[in-house]
Amino acid sequence: MSAAIICSWALAAPPAQPLLKAGPCPSGYGSSGNYCIPGSSARFAISNEGPCPSGYSSSGNYCVATSERSKTAIPKSGPCPSGYGSSVSYCLSNR
Repeated sequence: MSAAIICSWALAAPPAQPLLKAGPCPSGYGSSGNYCIPGSSARFAISNEGPCPSGYSSSGNYCVATSERSKTAIPKSGPCPSGYGSSVSYCLSNR
């Protein structure tokens, strides 16, 4: 594998994943029972816990990554874990 491919992979946002449904599904996701299932154009999304973190935009009750280079975000509960920094109500990866 070339270094360019490794670097490109390391900068990629996490893949879109199914989400528990909390109202209408975010852009790029479809409804399936109690879940929002990512479509082919879906970006990584998390539940909206307040203002969306840097690199994310609001889509209903969710925060959706604005690009493939958005950092991984997780809801904040106390201090952020090692490798993450604080951003509003979220922890963002330091990558």
